[in-house]
Amino acid sequence: MKYIFFCVIFACTIGFTFAQKDTIPTSIKIELQPTKLKKSNLINEVEIPLITKPEKASIAVDIKGEFWDTTNHNPYRETVQQFPLELEFIDSTYASPVPHTKVVTSRYGWRRGRPHNGIDIDLVTGDSVVSILDGVVRIAKYSNGFGNVVVIRHYNGLESTYAHLSQINAKANDTIRKGEYLGKGGNTGNSRGSHLHLELSYKGQPIHPEYLFEFSPENKIRSQQVWVTQKWTHARFHSSKQMSEIKVIKSEDEAALLSLTHQPKFYVVKKGDTLYGISRRNHLSVSRLCKTNAIKQSSPLKIGQKLVLEL
Repeated sequence: MKYIFFCVIFACTIGFTFAQKDTIPTSIKIELQPTKLKKSNLINEVEIPLITKPEKASIAVDIKGEFWDTTNHNPYRETVQQFPLELEFIDSTYASPVPHTKVVTSRYGWRRGRPHNGIDIDLVTGDSVVSILDGVVRIAKYSNGFGNVVVIRHYNGLESTYAHLSQINAKANDTIRKGEYLGKGGNTGNSRGSHLHLELSYKGQPIHPEYLFEFSPENKIRSQQVWVTQKWTHARFHSSKQMSEIKVIKSEDEAALLSLTHQPKFYVVKKGDTLYGISRRNHLSVSRLCKTNAIKQSSPLKIGQKLVLEL
């Protein structure tokens, strides 16, 4: 009996060893040496079942669960986000959207009296354009301003927009991998020459691309945890002609301190609104409202447009 007990212990040890390998057997059979017993029933073989832990199922992220719109560029027009915004990245690098050295010809910021909510990357018409991260195509169509445009929603909620393409090679609801081909660069829409206009946004809120990504040959994501403040979502704080000084907020403690600071007040333009009516209801002068939002008194208002009432 001692010999059988030893064999059982040995089999358990072997079972643990197999469990560390990729191929796991369901049981182990051990042949015993013939043993003289008083009874006639002889045990020639012992089979010991192995118990294995089931693999953890991967958690599927339903990025199409809310505000999924394959027509409108910004389906979050009537929502107001609370700051700071928190973003998490699984990857430490992104895929360069163009196959050559990235040359930024116009940056995120104020440009010719209007906000430029992305960066322009130089290319030649026909150059390949690829997705910077994994995701699902939300929009793939022609748009008057963007020309041929593809919008991808990524698994952390971030969206990337690729505009002025000469050709689209994707369609809405396609699952896209990082570095996968989207189409050819071009000069369609409101464009003054061949280039890729790249925008990043989170729930409809534009984000300065260079705050999240280093546009260098290393293609680095600046941090796998990032908190985005108002400064990095409003073009009026930046110039399209020069790179902004970037200090990424990476810690929760920094974000907690920022949450205690004063937050700007916003107003979402509705049908029938005028600058005079908005300023009167919010106890502001029209001139102050225009100065805060860097617009003219003659500037037309658009339904869904967000106006800053107070910084």
